[in-house]
Amino acid sequence: MTHEALAPQTLAETVAAAMWSRDHAAQSLDMRLDSIAPGSARLSMTVRGDMLNGHGICHGGMIFTLADTAFAYACNSDNHNTVASACHIDFLAPARAGDRLQARAEARTRGGRTGVYDITVHNLTEGRDVALFRGKSHRIQGMVTDTLPPG
Repeated sequence: MTHEALAPQTLAETVAAAMWSRDHAAQSLDMRLDSIAPGSARLSMTVRGDMLNGHGICHGGMIFTLADTAFAYACNSDNHNTVASACHIDFLAPARAGDRLQARAEARTRGGRTGVYDITVHNLTEGRDVALFRGKSHRIQGMVTDTLPPG
């Protein structure tokens, strides 16, 4: 079965499951895939003590990793292997141990082999945004998964 024969939502869910099964980085940070749809994804994680920097706040690299992971799930949701070609993050507010963060990725433009995605990292505990991330994607050869359900 080809990926074109599946409904876009079913394809996005199938691709996300295949990616998640191999995503040891996200799993080791106790991330959760909250939702997936064509061109979008939401992932969350709770800030742990071992994610804090020398100032006692969440290390920016951990926030970046959450945003980058949501970006990856969103830009691969159509089953074409896609990687980051560039990204930028603005940190808006600190996050602390115990805070639940959610990265919300949305495609802004997708065409040919490239795309632009905006990701907002929101602190669900505090009710405020902590970072804005913009990622640029580039499609490479191959598919994320060859194992597709019947359409």
